[in-house]
Amino acid sequence: MKDLFKIGFIGISALAPFAVFAADVENGLTKIGDLINQATPIIVALALLAFFWGLVTYIFQSGDAEKRKKGLSIMIWGVIALFVMLSIFGIINALQDTLDVGSGTVTTPTINTDTGVGTQGR
Repeated sequence: MKDLFKIGFIGISALAPFAVFAADVENGLTKIGDLINQATPIIVALALLAFFWGLVTYIFQSGDAEKRKKGLSIMIWGVIALFVMLSIFGIINALQDTLDVGSGTVTTPTINTDTGVGTQGR
């Protein structure tokens, strides 16, 4: 019986954030979008830093073939990461411009629940 309560408590605790998130989906999505917008320049900077770290390793460890190869590998992966991230950024911006959608305000659809039944005579 104690195990059942433990499992129930853990399950409710694990699902509680989803209930809060579901209560205000638009606010949650806005926060996630803000987080992504703040993290993007940091991730691009880390990829650029990786490239330069590989370059420094390649130059300063030029006497050791194994370390030079490792530096070259780090540079290549840094360039690939930069290319992929900036290409996706460019494609998304091109699609937003082409389809005339952007980061403006989004109007959420509403449902009119007033059926007009029983409102006569008031």
